[in-house]
Amino acid sequence: MKLSASAADTGQSSEEVSSYGWKAMMGSAIGYAMDGFDLLILGFMLSAISADLKLTPGQAGSLVTWTLVGAVAGGIFFGALSDRFGRVRVLTWTIVLFAVFTGLCAFAQGYWDLLIYRTIAGIGLGGEFGIGMALAAEAWPAKHRARVSSYVALGWQCGVLGAALLTPLLLPVIGWRGMFLVGVIPAIVAWVIRNKLHEPEVFVRSSVKKKSTMDAFKLLVKDKATTKVSIGIAVLCSVQNFGYYGIMIWMPSFLSKQLGFNLTKSAVWTSVTILGMMAGIWVFGQLADRIGRKPSFLLFQAGAVVMVMVYSQLTDPNVMLWAGAVLGMFVNGMLGGYGALMSEAYPTAARATAQNVLFNVGRGVGGFGPVVVGALAATYSFQIAIGLLAAIYIIDMLATAFLIPELKGAELE
Repeated sequence: MKLSASAADTGQSSEEVSSYGWKAMMGSAIGYAMDGFDLLILGFMLSAISADLKLTPGQAGSLVTWTLVGAVAGGIFFGALSDRFGRVRVLTWTIVLFAVFTGLCAFAQGYWDLLIYRTIAGIGLGGEFGIGMALAAEAWPAKHRARVSSYVALGWQCGVLGAALLTPLLLPVIGWRGMFLVGVIPAIVAWVIRNKLHEPEVFVRSSVKKKSTMDAFKLLVKDKATTKVSIGIAVLCSVQNFGYYGIMIWMPSFLSKQLGFNLTKSAVWTSVTILGMMAGIWVFGQLADRIGRKPSFLLFQAGAVVMVMVYSQLTDPNVMLWAGAVLGMFVNGMLGGYGALMSEAYPTAARATAQNVLFNVGRGVGGFGPVVVGALAATYSFQIAIGLLAAIYIIDMLATAFLIPELKGAELE
């Protein structure tokens, strides 16, 4: 893909990617990496924070819960604002909010001030995915839109891997307060990149700035056809998050307790599975730009059904270790396609709102994944619990087949 100065900011008529497009993608991917990095280091630091501030287990868990609550609220709120006031401007607001309150976490003196800082930081964090996806999609040509969506989605996995590698090294040296300050660094990098960007031409040409913020929400259900697409995408995002959290939260525990994996092997399984997920996201983006969105989703959903069923029957720890990479490729690879699908399904006046509202609906439903898998595992067995997850991907296939239109190559409205 060559860089081009022509049609530089429209992401529409040219088939070449402009330097502006690359910068928009990098700023969005780093922002999403910040999301994954922040949530994972918080999980690693909970025991250290609890010991230092004398928190109860319930209080420690609530720090994660309220970060996610803030992220959902912030995603919906800032998504609508960006559809009215601009991608770059609102992303700057979110990054400043996140950076300031993450930095303040390092100076917390007790539970309540830390809870407040985490919640507000979560609000800033929430807008990253949807607004960044909209910005990148508007800055890249239609021919490469699925690719750029997958590149932004890879940011999360890079953040998770960065946290997994850095936290064990830095936490014993700089403590949890220092780790919160380290968490500000990706935010600063994202802010510097975004500070050099202007709004995509497709946004500038639209009349979005003249509309009420509430109009963006109404456009998600403006007619029967649009409502059908919104329901379909909500199902896809719900299955995506349900399967991801259901498998990733419980699998290390299962490998440790029932198959005798030690901590190191469980960590290796997690790392191998994440690498499989990253490969799946990249492959999905390449494939969706070549054969279309619907065929790619259906292929990966079918692959998820097969791999979940196969995985539920495995008992050899070494086979499960490497099969985890293939499982991760199919169950999480579809994350590379949602940004392109939602960007093409909605007009500029509702694009970021759709990304944040529908994906956060899925995140809310997906939050029940660990609960359902845990209950099934306790009542029957873990293999049965994982096997039954295959059923949700069949639902995913039906939603794709009957509710999702093929939008490959569509110019953004």
